Amino acid sequence: MTGRQILKGIEFARPQNAEPLLLDLYLPTGETHPGGRPAVVHFHGGGWRTGERSSLGPAVDGLGLSPIGQLADAGFVVASADYRLSTGATFPAQLEDAKAAVRWLRSHAAEYGVDPHRIYAWGDSAGGHLAALVGLTAGAPDFPGRGGNDGPDGDDSVAGVVAWYPPTDLLRMGGQARPDAVARADDPGSREALLIGAQPADAPDKARAASPLGYVHAGAPPFLLIHGTADRFVPVEQSTSLAAALEGAGNAVELLLLDGADHMWASPDGNSGAAERAIAATIDFLRRQSEQH
Repeated sequence: MTGRQILKGIEFARPQNAEPLLLDLYLPTGETHPGGRPAVVHFHGGGWRTGERSSLGPAVDGLGLSPIGQLADAGFVVASADYRLSTGATFPAQLEDAKAAVRWLRSHAAEYGVDPHRIYAWGDSAGGHLAALVGLTAGAPDFPGRGGNDGPDGDDSVAGVVAWYPPTDLLRMGGQARPDAVARADDPGSREALLIGAQPADAPDKARAASPLGYVHAGAPPFLLIHGTADRFVPVEQSTSLAAALEGAGNAVELLLLDGADHMWASPDGNSGAAERAIAATIDFLRRQSEQH
């Protein structure tokens, strides 16, 4: 284990008609690595309408496990980035910002001791949705990005993706909701409707364009999907269907289902077991991927 230094509030993009976007950078201390350390760009959750960088939601934050800190202590540089929320901009603004964060980190790799070939994306909930899209749309002309300090034409690819309980198919999400769901994608004014500017059923083309499932292709980076089987916000089928599609296209994908875990790894007895398993699996996956490059 190593220590870490945290650099907060670094501007990485300035979208038109919006506040500058900031990220926090977690830098492992200790011996330097020839060629640079592996790095992870993290995107927070919050239904695309709330949340902030360096948070994994109140339930996870409240456990005091510090997943980002643990990842940095494991030797990864971590950049936790903000993005425009859906209260001020609809999709694809959020994806453009996520891509800008990846490009920024790659363009500053030498400055912060990062290996530009070992940059990974990780996100939880809405952030998992963005991490999956980043992994599946690298170089896509539909999402060139705007406002990044290194310009819209930089390399936005990642070498792997970790997504915790991600929405992946906005059209089917409402129909997959549990009977005890806290939120449904087909509810009036849903988070998904705010993201795309319309109810998914009323704007299927917009819903598909914002769904990672529609971008699955051969040659995608390796994925780790982690989901609780009792998730009342994002149906577990959102992860199982993406895993099946990735595998069907010949891609490397790992799926970890945590029995009885709700969104943000909440459990009826309030223990942290699911969160601890998710964090350990995340670090293990990223370590294995980084050692293969």
